[in-house]
Amino acid sequence: MVETYLRLVGARLRGQFAYRTSFTIEVVAQAVVQAIELAAITILFSHVEALGGFDVHEVVLVYAIAATAFGLADLTAGQLNELPTYIRTGSFDVLLLRPLGTLPQVMVGDIRLKRIGRTLFGLGAMVYALAHNEIAWSPAKAALVVVAPVAGAVIFGSVWVVACAVCFWMVEGQEIANTVTYGSNAFTSYPVTVYSGWLRRFMAFVVPGAFVAYYPALALLDRADPLGGPAVLGWVSPLVALAAAVVAGLVWRFAVRHYRGTGS
Repeated sequence: MVETYLRLVGARLRGQFAYRTSFTIEVVAQAVVQAIELAAITILFSHVEALGGFDVHEVVLVYAIAATAFGLADLTAGQLNELPTYIRTGSFDVLLLRPLGTLPQVMVGDIRLKRIGRTLFGLGAMVYALAHNEIAWSPAKAALVVVAPVAGAVIFGSVWVVACAVCFWMVEGQEIANTVTYGSNAFTSYPVTVYSGWLRRFMAFVVPGAFVAYYPALALLDRADPLGGPAVLGWVSPLVALAAAVVAGLVWRFAVRHYRGTGS
């Protein structure tokens, strides 16, 4: 079964590499988009010395972890944005007839490697942030630098699955899903102390965006949480990612079981 998925991915990637100039331009364009977002953060610091209690290099670290995680999630789960088209055209019914999981089929159905530009820029920003922050390195922190973006990608991907599952009941519900998925990316790019009220509680702990970059960054920086959270929260993002993936799987399974087709 894994071999089948790899063949599907390989076929998609070979098709994209056939037009190398176009592919290169698109990768660069994705990186430029990320660069513009980072530029907006640095512009803010031309007017303030701290943002939510964090200096510019600390905020860049939060941004870099979030950007890398979102880039990985966009690369692997971004195809879920096509779910409304699958449902509306009846293509999802075809997926149900195959002896393969519907979720993996959608996720590998149209992998666009050009999205790797987001990830590459995020990694570059992370290297810069790690070099410009005072970090007391240890084997655990070195592992956290690797694990945090991956766990964050799983959290983002899980959010993507749950949000897009809405389309099984609202075929044109993609804009609602985008509010949560791309909204989570914007939220996690800054320390959660920037936000207040219900938005912080919902996006940080219900979604749960705080475990993508904010808490791992606090652990790397050896900083106490201004919100009063225990230090252990900086190390539990893999567990949060696992829990999010389980919830996403259950939601997707429930949605598919109640799918009745569009009648078209």
